[in-house]
Amino acid sequence: VLFFSLTGFSMMSLLSLGYLTWDLMSPNQVENDPEKPFIGRFPVPQPPHIIFIMTDDQGFNDIGYHSSDIRTPVLDKLAADGVKLENYYIQPICTPSRSQFITGRYQIHTGLQHSIIRPRQPNCLPFDQVTLPQRLQELGYSTHMVGKWHLGFYKKECLPTRRGFDTYFGSLTGSVNYYTYDGCDGSGLCGFDLHEGESVAWGQSGKYSTHLYTKRVRKILATHDPQSQPLFIFLSFQAVHTPLQYPDEYIYPYLGLENVARRKYAAMVSAVDEAVRNVTYALRKYGYYQNSVIIFSTDNGGQPLSGGSNWPLRGRKGTYWEGGIRGLGFVHSPLLRKKRRVSKALVHITDWYPTLVGLAGGDESLTEGVDGYNAWEAISEGKESPRLEILHNIDPLYNHARTGSLQKGYGIWNTAIQASIRAGDWKLLTGDPGYGDWIPPQILPGFPSSWWKQERHTRPRKTVWLFNISGDPNERYDLSEQRPDVVKQLLARLVYYNRTAVPVRYPSEDPRADPYLNGGAWVPWVVDEEEDNWGSFFQKKSMDWKKKLKLSKSRSFFGKLKTRIMSNIV
Repeated sequence: VLFFSLTGFSMMSLLSLGYLTWDLMSPNQVENDPEKPFIGRFPVPQPPHIIFIMTDDQGFNDIGYHSSDIRTPVLDKLAADGVKLENYYIQPICTPSRSQFITGRYQIHTGLQHSIIRPRQPNCLPFDQVTLPQRLQELGYSTHMVGKWHLGFYKKECLPTRRGFDTYFGSLTGSVNYYTYDGCDGSGLCGFDLHEGESVAWGQSGKYSTHLYTKRVRKILATHDPQSQPLFIFLSFQAVHTPLQYPDEYIYPYLGLENVARRKYAAMVSAVDEAVRNVTYALRKYGYYQNSVIIFSTDNGGQPLSGGSNWPLRGRKGTYWEGGIRGLGFVHSPLLRKKRRVSKALVHITDWYPTLVGLAGGDESLTEGVDGYNAWEAISEGKESPRLEILHNIDPLYNHARTGSLQKGYGIWNTAIQASIRAGDWKLLTGDPGYGDWIPPQILPGFPSSWWKQERHTRPRKTVWLFNISGDPNERYDLSEQRPDVVKQLLARLVYYNRTAVPVRYPSEDPRADPYLNGGAWVPWVVDEEEDNWGSFFQKKSMDWKKKLKLSKSRSFFGKLKTRIMSNIV
């Protein structure tokens, strides 16, 4: 009640808007349209409008229906009246999750299996990948993206408008100021990052990004005719990623939280909750709702140092423990056959590609070769998931575990390599999975960061773990020694997947990306015709260029130092 009164909404006003009631139109209420084909006496509707909402760094315990200390009445209501996905997996960091959603492929098949795409890297989503929005365009959809891209921008060919979106409004890098839209890549390397299509949106600074992005989505809905063409909107919130910024009115309900970072973080989640309310109301107001599918997903686990919480799951963002890769997710739609339930079907973020293409009317030939499965019947009708296993990742560049070896992997797999796979109830991890503690949300009200860093840099003595995730979702009982037979089977599956992997795409930073050299903004800096030969980027000969290169090398050194320190935070 306090939340709604502070944001200008009472319970009665929400009811009057039709927001808290979800009465659906029955088939008998569908008006006959002579221009629509009929099955019996009911018209065949056009493909559904698809609204995919992704939040950034929202942890498993950062939503009301998981008994959180954060209030999310809107998300709770949407999830309760839809299908909660409680066996849903994502990636532990930003770029891999977005790449898997957009391509339907594991990152070992796109070359993005290591870390994220950094602002100065001449790297982006591979051009040979046909993206989800491109498929939807082929099927007659109007496609729009609003928010965080983080899939590379060194060439114009990499931009969202060249990868299947009719319009784009948002930020290209991984993290910016919520008001000024300045983003930095190391000390002194900062630039403006808000874009309208393929141009810099200088005039939009000063507006809080969660509100700004919501306003853009409402504008798209208001100006499009829902009866003429199906709509796909990818709303990729920058929230609740750091920096922890929020309009003041959202923090008042959380003044009792002792953990200051948690307090600020909760305010940002509440802003997102209200934003989703506004988007949902617009879907109803402009005539989309009855033929719409709303999907909510996080991109990775929460970061406890920044206020997030994955409790009671183990680990956090940047790790392959459940806290880093088990995501919040739900589907809300009048088109669901069986609503108001919790689904335990195994679903992975790559599954959205074939699922949405299927909903759009595409046949299986349009998703041939992807790693995802069409999970709509599992989600909508409660059938078993077509997915039996998930390759969480194989990262050959991540710091090799010192105590790992081929011998410890039974001669099947080098356990020094960071990898993780789930098959059925079983989950295997090798190498260094990342910080693996269990962190209650209120444990860090004044916790010195130096203590945290000392503990999280402690190297694990093991390099193989096995868990029965169905019986032990919090990963407290390692069964690797009791069940070597299962370990061997899963190590063999890692070998199988590794044989299909493409080389890692992780080029050196290019000094030409510096916003100082590009009008003060993060923008494409390589002409589209230029060959993708990473070494050639550093062979300029002019004296001015050498000075800039020397400066860029020093910046690169500090950037890499920061990368090592923050390797489990980004």
